[in-house]
Amino acid sequence: MKWKPEPGERVVAAMSGGVDSSVAAMLLQKQGYDVIGVTMKLWTYDGLGNNRAADSNCCSVEEINEARMVCHQLGIPHYVLDFSDRFHETVVSNFVDEYLAGRTPNPCVLCNSRVRWVELLNRVEEFGAEFIATGHYARRTFNESTGAMELFRGQDPHKDQSYVLWGVSQELLRRTIWPLGGYNKTQVRAMAGDTTLRTAKRPESFEICFVPDNNYRSFLEGYTPEQMEQIPKGEIVDTEGNVLGEHDGYPNYTIGQRRGLGVAVGKPVYVKEIRPKTNQVVVGNKKEVSSTICEINGVNWTSGRPLEDETVVTAAIRYNHSGAKAKYIPTGKTTGRLEFDEPQNAITPGQSAVIYDDDMVLGGGFIARAA
Repeated sequence: MKWKPEPGERVVAAMSGGVDSSVAAMLLQKQGYDVIGVTMKLWTYDGLGNNRAADSNCCSVEEINEARMVCHQLGIPHYVLDFSDRFHETVVSNFVDEYLAGRTPNPCVLCNSRVRWVELLNRVEEFGAEFIATGHYARRTFNESTGAMELFRGQDPHKDQSYVLWGVSQELLRRTIWPLGGYNKTQVRAMAGDTTLRTAKRPESFEICFVPDNNYRSFLEGYTPEQMEQIPKGEIVDTEGNVLGEHDGYPNYTIGQRRGLGVAVGKPVYVKEIRPKTNQVVVGNKKEVSSTICEINGVNWTSGRPLEDETVVTAAIRYNHSGAKAKYIPTGKTTGRLEFDEPQNAITPGQSAVIYDDDMVLGGGFIARAA
């Protein structure tokens, strides 16, 4: 199975206008590939009132121009592809629906597995290419004994992005290159500086790309004002059902949240559960917010090899979570349960649980419930 391009073969590099994708394209060029830069326009802030972002935010004219100028520096062509309709339908709509259902989504997972990779790979043949490359910090290889592609954590534990890639299929994995997987951020910055790339000192963004300043509440109010207005205030209760106060709309809260609850009980309390059907936000102490069981659905086996028996694994329940020892128990074709050795804090429905064997991603799924 062909899983990497031949020297001189054309590769489409996804260019975001940041330093990581810039260096990824540069490395591909130095490795002898015929590189074409493509920027995917996924989002527009028009019509969101106060949610309009600054010109430096995702998919802005500035970002696109930065990518274009880097491609000019490297002497490679640059194109812009508009996937915004698909992004709205798949990622943004899901983001809104999840919050209205009392869950906390990670839109990067859906974007990677159902928009970026799929849409870009559907178009690469137009550029005479079979492979794409991105600036993600992750690694992959082909296991000759199993005939499967394998996804691994990036070399830099502080920048590893394998957590948001568990939804990528075997075929998409086969056709994707991650030039930065074996480097750390300091090295990437240094390489950009050594070659005087214009993005060498460009600041890094940690926001959800379409939510300015990570203010998801303001985004929801701007994107779906009628639905947000229809959600009334409700009760904040403890785990025994005692009313402690009033919330101003359950979508404005997330599991594990401590600040901004507006209740005073003489000790720290955290959001334990969000109940849209009864319009209640349940709070509890640190112990009550911790769980040892996590049920997941929508499971994808990134490794191409499903776990069909009880298996001891390492599972990460949020981005930058180092992972914890757990037993994975399959409960259906795309469902399963993780039983952790130690209680985990604030297991959050809507987030992803990613299953590892050491540094290799076995698969992952969406967190449905904690117990």
